[in-house]
Amino acid sequence: MSDVTLATESELGDPLSERELCPDELLAGQEAAFARDIARLHARREEHVRVPCPACGSDAPEAAFSKYGFAFQRCPDCGTLYMSPRPSEALMADYYTNSENYAYWAEHIFPASEAARREKIHKPWLARVLNYCETFGIRRDLLLEVGPGFGTFSALATASGAFARVVGVEPTPEMAAACRARGVEVVEKRIEDLGSEVGQADVVCAFEVIEHLFAPRRFLAGIAPRVAAGGLLVLSCPNGEGFDIEMLGARSQAVDAEHVNLFNPRSLSALVEEAGFEVLRVHTPGRLDAEIVRDAALAGEVALPPFLKRVLLEEWDRLGWPFQQFLAEQGLSSHMWLAARKVA
Repeated sequence: MSDVTLATESELGDPLSERELCPDELLAGQEAAFARDIARLHARREEHVRVPCPACGSDAPEAAFSKYGFAFQRCPDCGTLYMSPRPSEALMADYYTNSENYAYWAEHIFPASEAARREKIHKPWLARVLNYCETFGIRRDLLLEVGPGFGTFSALATASGAFARVVGVEPTPEMAAACRARGVEVVEKRIEDLGSEVGQADVVCAFEVIEHLFAPRRFLAGIAPRVAAGGLLVLSCPNGEGFDIEMLGARSQAVDAEHVNLFNPRSLSALVEEAGFEVLRVHTPGRLDAEIVRDAALAGEVALPPFLKRVLLEEWDRLGWPFQQFLAEQGLSSHMWLAARKVA
């Protein structure tokens, strides 16, 4: 299994603020929509089910914390954090199909923040994927993006001409429509249900998807046949052992009712290898950990030891971004990327 490969400063891109991704004036509407979604999940508690560790299958969990009325467990074998009990697979599917929160993001937040996301998130993502292709000798005929959401990355990849064909696989109706509006070719299905609409891909990307899934092992088993022999799988997701989660626990924004699986570099690597891939690289090029913990400290939600108080509060302008770079370069950020090659 691959060790964490450290990110370099050039891979991190420019400093990034949460406010660029979700403008303050839209937060109240988003939070209200999310609260209504959560209430609907709790109204159907009889449909919540207990599950083993989604990474290694161990079923001897240790209680970690609770949030929004949901219990999170920690696997003592691989360290994965996961929600159990969690909404059943059918209830999760209904949640994402009818989510007011997702509709609000599609209608308000994504359009308002699209320019910042394109420049500061999706362009660096595309550059990183292309760097993987060059480094590992990957063809660039077909790229599949699983769960493209609003479609910014797929639209950017299409416009770049770097791939002969780009296809989004998006089951959520509002998001599939948003992709089509940006000129992205879309198949409105789950990857597990994909038929003969597209052939095997040279590159399959799933950004911020696997943490949402009821059955991530089955998801990867569904992806594997869609990747050509020697092709590339790229995943991004929260790192359950990253700085802001370690510091804040349940208060971390990475811990929410939708992130039911919080893998770490070791556990995600093992899961991907089990699905028939060779892990090439795992790294944590996050840019928000320091700001998230700083904001929590300013709000009185966490007490910082003297050293972190100096870095995150007293000398933030001088030390904040260098500290974030340190977290990313040492594999300690709460944002994680994995690149793997399909075994022939």
